[in-house]
Amino acid sequence: MHNDSLLIIKGSEVLSLLAGRERELLNTVKHAYIAHGSGASSLPQSTFLRFPGDETSRIIALPAYLGGDFNSAGIKWVSSFPSNHDLGLDRASAVIVLNSAKTGRPEAFLEGSLISAKRTAASAALAAASLLKETGEPAASIIGCGVINFEIIRFLRSACPGIKRLSLFDLDGRRASFFRTRCEAAFPDLNISIAENLDAAFAGGNLISFATTATVPHVSDISSCRPESVILHVSLRDLAPEIILSAHNVVDDVDHVCRAQTSVHLAEQKSGNRDFIASTLADVLVGTAKPNADKNRVTIFSPFGLGVLDIAVATLVRELATQQGVGTAIESFLPDSWVQSDRA
Repeated sequence: MHNDSLLIIKGSEVLSLLAGRERELLNTVKHAYIAHGSGASSLPQSTFLRFPGDETSRIIALPAYLGGDFNSAGIKWVSSFPSNHDLGLDRASAVIVLNSAKTGRPEAFLEGSLISAKRTAASAALAAASLLKETGEPAASIIGCGVINFEIIRFLRSACPGIKRLSLFDLDGRRASFFRTRCEAAFPDLNISIAENLDAAFAGGNLISFATTATVPHVSDISSCRPESVILHVSLRDLAPEIILSAHNVVDDVDHVCRAQTSVHLAEQKSGNRDFIASTLADVLVGTAKPNADKNRVTIFSPFGLGVLDIAVATLVRELATQQGVGTAIESFLPDSWVQSDRA
């Protein structure tokens, strides 16, 4: 590519490039967390664009720079419109722009929803592998039968291969049935059942993954959860603050997750401090923090979803695309340099 070219990588190409690379993606996300935890990043707060009269729809800007071996900068622009389901469309859509960390010039434009789903799933699976204790045969309960939890199952099969049983729950029974059919086709070795209610789902596994469209807490009782359960609170707003305050809490970034009315943010407002947060996942990954040692206390992982993860995975996609000659290069995307014209 020339310096004034832009590489465009569309969704089908992203999907093809990342197919079967779960272990590589887990490793990429792990090293992104460690780099961020060591301070080798710049991560402004996400910006939420909301729409008057619509409390559920939003578009979020996540700018980030990730140093270390990545040395990449960029931004993810991701929308969440739950009403898209009524139109036969996916809830989320996104694009990612990668910029040169040396010149700031845009270098690549990627379909971002697939990258976002896979980095989210890899993050959740990495947390599960790091926090879940070995207490017999593990089983997972899936709360919210959508794309994110489907990808989480895919990555759990790599990070936690001992999981062979799934319990599914969704408020929409048709979505749960469709999800089960998709899982049975993609993961035929799994034993999959649909839970009748949330309590049954809690009791069905020692690993529980929330990936819903909830905007306010709707779960105030997790007494049906098994001792030593790990909850992957991916959707961030399902659990009442009282549950957060009673749990062993691990987050991806303390400052980021304590905002935007997440359950963790509500717990901070209720308690007046952040002492209930035990550690970040990066601390656990490098060994400066230990997983929960209390056998009767649930562990909750609440990831805000860091832009550095999108940049890390997008950088991997761009590298693979360049190696394999995938994508469309738009030559002379940027205008002629005013400085060079003046020098001429």
